[in-house]
Amino acid sequence: MEKRAMILLDIDYVTEDDIPVIRLFGKDEDGKPIIALDKSFRPYIYAIPSDTDSCLDELSEAGFEELEVVKKKDLGRPVDVIKIILRHPQEVPKIRKKVKDLEHVQEIREHDIPFYRRYLIDNSLFPMSNIELKGHIISSDVEIIELDEPPRTLKSRFPHLEILAFDIEVYNPHGMPNPEEDQILMISFYDGEKKRIISTKGEHLNFVEVVEDEKAILERFTQIIKDSKPDLIVGYNSDNFDFPYIRRRADLLGVKLDIGWDGSTIKSLRRGLATATAIKGTVHVDLYPVMRRYINLDTYTLERVYFELFGEKKVELPGDQLWEYWDNENLRDQLFKYSLEDVMATYRIAEKILPLNMEITRIVGQPLFDISRMATGQQVEWFLIRKAFEYGELVPNKPSPSELQRRRTQKVVGGYVKEPEKGLHENIVQFDFRSLYPSIIISKNISPDTFSEDPREDCYVAPETGYRFRKKPRGFVPSIIGQILDERMKIKNQMNAAEDPMEKRILDVQQEALKRLANTMYGVYGYTRFRWYCLECAEAITAWGRNYIKKTIKEAEKFGFHTVYADTDGFYATYQKK
Repeated sequence: MEKRAMILLDIDYVTEDDIPVIRLFGKDEDGKPIIALDKSFRPYIYAIPSDTDSCLDELSEAGFEELEVVKKKDLGRPVDVIKIILRHPQEVPKIRKKVKDLEHVQEIREHDIPFYRRYLIDNSLFPMSNIELKGHIISSDVEIIELDEPPRTLKSRFPHLEILAFDIEVYNPHGMPNPEEDQILMISFYDGEKKRIISTKGEHLNFVEVVEDEKAILERFTQIIKDSKPDLIVGYNSDNFDFPYIRRRADLLGVKLDIGWDGSTIKSLRRGLATATAIKGTVHVDLYPVMRRYINLDTYTLERVYFELFGEKKVELPGDQLWEYWDNENLRDQLFKYSLEDVMATYRIAEKILPLNMEITRIVGQPLFDISRMATGQQVEWFLIRKAFEYGELVPNKPSPSELQRRRTQKVVGGYVKEPEKGLHENIVQFDFRSLYPSIIISKNISPDTFSEDPREDCYVAPETGYRFRKKPRGFVPSIIGQILDERMKIKNQMNAAEDPMEKRILDVQQEALKRLANTMYGVYGYTRFRWYCLECAEAITAWGRNYIKKTIKEAEKFGFHTVYADTDGFYATYQKK
């Protein structure tokens, strides 16, 4: 039996002999690519029975052989559920209705958790972390290990990953380029050290590698990625433009984009309303959607984002005139330099932003490819799904279309806002509640599993709404947020005590990731698609928030402060001597 350690970069599954095989992609400490195969894991769903014995008989008669009674909690309430183990993930949607329609099945749960995500959760594996593999090697080109037992997570520091940024420029004489007829002029690369452009012209520039034609550009693009197998490949709007354009031109010119570690070609996957491009092994991150979540700007062009992050302007050319720069020999060098600056700007943005996303990946426990394309509410939901498994809680189902429509008709009153008083003000003082909403959730034990309509129970009662939340035991969500805030405080203390600048920077990224996760959690109670949606929780949080800020404003007035502006979790006041 061979033993290996590797940084887990990505995960998927394939089918061999009608059996699902989990594939783990990573690199060892020497940067050597590894693909680990696990053939032992099986998909499953839970059935909540009206009568356990009758339900077991019914499921057996329906042809289900692997059944197991499991003790779980459903919003804190102990329940016995039946775990139905299946042969293949593709069976799940087929048998879902069959199981649901059985007489003694009240509800089915956790039928919509993708197989590879289920594997990560059940085996306590975290992408971007170090894992230990035990198995036997079946191929040594890219080392392939067939596992004899599930991998386990090792304690590891923040990994240093290879980032390859890329960018394309295309011929566009008719304005918006058309991949059916407009050729790719150049593809630029930058990995933090080496900068180069693959093109058919520009031989006098030392960063340009000249090839024969557009087909050769695409072949060289493919070879560079196959040879280097970078940990991450990043682009800016690469899901919507660069990769789809490259893929179509490659199809037309007969170039095989077999850049996956397993020799596979690039794949287009649906992610909500968007399309994402996946490469097996190398993690593709499109920085455009990442930046839209990271900062609030009026526009998200590469130039605007780069200036916001670094205070520097990069070379700009009119996008609809790039073809003129290509055709004009006197202007062409400007196009090469523009392309090079684009790819170097992309790399710098990735270098600055991705550590936070990688840390969120390590906390939430889902692949960076997915995390970088998730809304913050989705990140919280997958974090809670993982925690639910750890706590023995059943995961609520997603809302049905009718339930979703009902939720959309319900509105939550927000935080207290006092419009700014016009004019110039002196002696301004800022009052700010630290982590107001997360603190309210914890201190008032606000959670769907603690909500009570029984007036006899010992409860916290929300102002204005009268909603009641049991004081004991600690609710599922409050306990999770409490852990996050405690961990963040511990990391901040370590950061303040750290003397090594690199250690301080790593700890700062970790505490920032926890802060963002905690601050997002309070809002998701009112998010209509959230599995743990609870209108009463959402309204109680904001009611207590309004109550606290109004009380604080009144108290401040007793000491001579006059509030000139207030918003949600803080206010500004002037000091007026009596």
